[in-house]
Amino acid sequence: MLKIEIDEGSGFCFGVTTAIKKAEEELEKGRKLYCLGDIVHNSMEVERLAACGLITINHEEMRQLRDATVLLRAHGEPPETYALAKRNNIEIIDATCPVVLALQRRIKKQYERSLPSLNVAPPTQPHPTGDMHPSEKGSIVIFGKNGHAEVLGLVGQTHSKAIVIEKFEDVHQLDLNHDIFLYSQTTKSLNEFHRIIEYIKANISPMATFKSFDTICRQVANRMPNIASFAARHDVIVFVAGRKSSNGKVLFNECLSVNPNSYQVESASEIDMRWFAGKSTVGICGATSTPKWLMEECKTAIQCQE
Repeated sequence: MLKIEIDEGSGFCFGVTTAIKKAEEELEKGRKLYCLGDIVHNSMEVERLAACGLITINHEEMRQLRDATVLLRAHGEPPETYALAKRNNIEIIDATCPVVLALQRRIKKQYERSLPSLNVAPPTQPHPTGDMHPSEKGSIVIFGKNGHAEVLGLVGQTHSKAIVIEKFEDVHQLDLNHDIFLYSQTTKSLNEFHRIIEYIKANISPMATFKSFDTICRQVANRMPNIASFAARHDVIVFVAGRKSSNGKVLFNECLSVNPNSYQVESASEIDMRWFAGKSTVGICGATSTPKWLMEECKTAIQCQE
C-alpha cells in the first residue's frame, strides 16, 4: 500500500485566503458579486466559487457595468481600474494582497521621484534593433511575467513606462549606461532575481546608479527550499496547481529538479496510476493558488484506485 503525505506547507497564501474569504462573506449576504479576473489561478476553485454565485468578468466587461459590486483579487490592479469604478459608480471590494499593495506604492513613489528625468518606453515593446528602449536617465525595471495581473498593476503605477523582464537572459537587453531601479513580481524566483542583480552590478556603467529592491514575498520564497525537501523524500510527487499559475510553474520546476518522478495535475482526474508502479511513497503538494481540499481530493483518488 502506498504511503501518501500531503505537504502541510502547500496551499493558499495569505493574500489568496483573504480574497476568497471576502468573496464568500459577500456572497453569503446574497449580494450579486463580480470578480475582475479569476480570483485565483486554479480552475477548480474558480468553479467552486462560481457555483456559489461569484461572476468572473474581464476588464472589457467591467467597462459595461454600472452600479455594481466588483471584487479585486489579490494580484492588484492599475490606477485606471479604480478610476473606471468611480466613473461607473462601481463599489470596489479591494482584496489586493498587502505585499502587492506595498510594492505598488514603492514603484509609484520611485516613478514620481524620478520625474521628469524618467522617460522610458512602454513595456513589452521591443526596439527595432532587438534591444529594449532605454530611458534618457533611468529605467524602472520589473522582473516578472508579461501580461500577468500583478505585473500589469505594477506597470500601471508608472503610466506604462516600466520595462518588464521575464527571465535572466532578458537582462542582456537592458541599457546599462543609465540608472536602473529594479523590482520583482512578488512570486518570482529569488535565486533568479539575485542572478539578475549580480549581472547588473557587474556590468552597469560606473557613471550610472543601480538600486535593487527585494520585493519577493517571503511566504512564497520560503516555499522553495521547503518544497524541495518535501519532494526529495518521496518516490513520486503529485504537484497540484492550475497551469496558469506563475507560482505553480516555479514550484513545480523546483520539485522536478530534485525528483524526476514529479507530475503536475490540475485535478484528480489527471492522475495516472502507472506513475506509482513499484513505488512506496507519494507526496502531494501545490502552489500558493492550490486549495487544500483539492490536494485532499487527489489523495482520496489515489487511495480509491490502489
